[in-house]
Amino acid sequence: MSNVTLSVKNLRKKIGKKEIIKGISFELREGEVFGFLGPNGAGKTTTIRMLVGLIKPTSGSIQICGYDVKKEFTRAMRYLGCIVENPELYPFLSGWDNLLHFARMLPGVGDAKMNEVIRLVGLQERIHDKVKTYSLGMRQRLGIAQALLNSPKVLVLDEPTNGLDPAGIREMRQFIRQLAEQQGLSVLVSSHLLSEIQLLCDRVAIVAGGEVIRVGSVSSLLDNQEKAVWRLDPHNKGMQILSRYTEPAEAGEGLIITEYAEEKAAAWNRELVENGVSVLEMNRKLPVLEDLFLELTGGRTID
Repeated sequence: MSNVTLSVKNLRKKIGKKEIIKGISFELREGEVFGFLGPNGAGKTTTIRMLVGLIKPTSGSIQICGYDVKKEFTRAMRYLGCIVENPELYPFLSGWDNLLHFARMLPGVGDAKMNEVIRLVGLQERIHDKVKTYSLGMRQRLGIAQALLNSPKVLVLDEPTNGLDPAGIREMRQFIRQLAEQQGLSVLVSSHLLSEIQLLCDRVAIVAGGEVIRVGSVSSLLDNQEKAVWRLDPHNKGMQILSRYTEPAEAGEGLIITEYAEEKAAAWNRELVENGVSVLEMNRKLPVLEDLFLELTGGRTID
């Protein structure tokens, strides 16, 4: 996990007088799945387009496997595969002919490589059927096969589970993990499904206002996010007692939220009861990435 495959340093983008991206920095490591999250207008899509060479940054650097995208564009792109938004496929052609069309644009990519990526994405049985007969999940897999034709080290997937049903989402999640763990790919995934990012990714960057506001492993980001939810009677007296030990917050519907620690919860429960407060309910609220995201971005919606 120590080998850096994608390095983004102080990336900035101005459109006219407006600075859209304000010094974004992060790294991807070999064999990891990295989540890239941001609310509407955060600059996530603009950043991805700079990473894959669709638009040029105003300043800053992007290196792919040590090659600077600005100075050595062709070499850098040799190690990158991507699907931005939706895979562009020809529905009237078979899956094989779609791959053949793109393989002809890449030096040294022949039938052996095509068969390798077809096996990797699990389309052996349907590869000679027309793409118009494919399910959405199969089209996503064919798009990923296309992105893998040049044997990239970094794979950028923009909303890879978009439009899939729950079974398809789970299948895609398992497939992406397989690419990272068995093929050693670095996979950058953007998604609006925060629960999926929590299950899928090793590390996450949260972007807002054109800046990275938090980056780290999912587990480290969620440290100290565990909460306790209380329903007390009388409510106000319970709130006063809890405020002696922690910083309780009103949660609506007569509920109170505090930090959670097993030994503290037991002591606070005892203190409440001894002071004549009935503990009608106390639930442990496990941390989820969605809560942290909403806290950090002020409740703004995600792309």
